[in-house]
Amino acid sequence: MNLSFPEKNIVIVRYGELSLKSRGVRDRYEEILKMNISAMLKANGIPFSKILRDFGRIFVETQSPLAPEIIARVFGVVSVSPAFSCSADPEEITALCATIGGEEIKDGQTYAVRARRSGNHSYSSNDIARICGDAIWEKLIAAGKTPSVDLTHPDREIFVEVRQSRSYVYLNNLKGPGGFPTGTQGKMVVLLSGGIDSPVAAWLMMKRGIDIIPIFFDNSPYMSQTAIEKAIDNAQVLFSWAPGRRHKFYRIKHGEYMRSMMETCSSKNICLMCKRSMFRVAGAVMKKTGAVGIISGSSLGQVASQTAENMICETYGLCLPLYHPLIAYDKQEIIDLARKIGTFDNSIRASDEKECSAVPEKPEIKAKLTVALDEENRFRFNLEEMIQNMVNDAEIIEFSPENEIEIK
Repeated sequence: MNLSFPEKNIVIVRYGELSLKSRGVRDRYEEILKMNISAMLKANGIPFSKILRDFGRIFVETQSPLAPEIIARVFGVVSVSPAFSCSADPEEITALCATIGGEEIKDGQTYAVRARRSGNHSYSSNDIARICGDAIWEKLIAAGKTPSVDLTHPDREIFVEVRQSRSYVYLNNLKGPGGFPTGTQGKMVVLLSGGIDSPVAAWLMMKRGIDIIPIFFDNSPYMSQTAIEKAIDNAQVLFSWAPGRRHKFYRIKHGEYMRSMMETCSSKNICLMCKRSMFRVAGAVMKKTGAVGIISGSSLGQVASQTAENMICETYGLCLPLYHPLIAYDKQEIIDLARKIGTFDNSIRASDEKECSAVPEKPEIKAKLTVALDEENRFRFNLEEMIQNMVNDAEIIEFSPENEIEIK
C-alpha cells in the first residue's frame, strides 16, 4: 500500500484520576472534560470538528498544529499526543508506520516501536510492534539509511495505539496539568492579592476541580493602587486556564475596618487582625455565593501572619473550611509554579508606593491563642455589622466566558 506523507488529524487526550471513579461519576466527569476542552480550544481560536469519548481516552479531531499545546492546559488532562489515524487493519497500520518512520528517523538513529491494543483483534500488541518495526526497517534501508533498533534507549520512538476499529500512530506526548476538570468539585472563595503566592494557591485548587471566586481586600488608603491592578490581572490569567464560563471577582473595601481596628489594636497585632478579618469576610462571601471553602496563599513561616502560632490565632473561634495548598511549599517552588502559570511577571511588577503602609515594624510572630478575641473585644464598633456591610458594598467585577472584564 502506498501512502503520501499524511497530516496529523487527531489529538489523543489521556486522563488519570477520572478512570478510578464509578461509571456514573466517570461519565459525568468525562463530559465536563469534553466541554472544558471545547471551551479552551474556542477561547484560543483553534478549529476542530469533533470531540469524541472512547473508553479511557478522548479524541479531538483537528489539524491545527497548535491544538495539542492548548489542550495540554486543560485541568484533568494528564497528557496529549498529536497523532495520525488509520483503520485497525494491520496493513494500513504498518504502511502508516513505515511512511512516518521513513520520514522522521534520520540516518544512523536508533528506533523502537511501542504498541498497545484494546478491543478484539486477530493480532497482539507484540505482533503490531514487530511488523511495524520490520516495515520501518525496510523503508529506511530502501532510502539508503543505516537503521538500528534499540528497545531500551532509542533515539526515536514510534507509538501505535490500536482501538477496536481505529488505530493511532504518534511520536511524542505533551504533559498536561492532571487533576480533575474544573467545575467537578464545586466552587471556593480565594483570598487573591497582587503578590506571587495566592494566585499559585488558587491555580492548585483549580487543578483539583475547583471553580474559584477571587476576593481582593482594598486596604486604601494604606495600600497602593498597583496592588488592585495586579490582583485583577492575576485573576484574568487564572481564568484563562478555565475559559467558557462567567467568573466573578469581589473587591472588598477594607480600609474603614483597618482604620477602626488600628485605633484600639496593639500595633504588633495589626497583620494578625487584618488577616482574621479577611477570613471573616471570606466566610460571609462563601455563604452568599454557595461556595464550599476558602483558599489562602499561606506558606508556613514565610511571613509573620503565617507562623503556626499566628495562623491558629487568626482563625480561633471561627468555624470556616480553610484550604492552604501552599502550606509546605518553599518560596522557590512557588516562584517556579507562578512562572508556569503565567502570573509571576505580573506579581513582581514594580510599584511607586509601598503596597501596605499599615504593616508594623515589629509584628507579632508567636501570638497567644486568644489574642485576636481579646483585641476584638476592645473594638469600638460592631464587627459583624461592618463585615456584612463590606460584603454588601463589594464591587463585583465580572469576567465573560471570553475572559473580558465587565464591572458591575
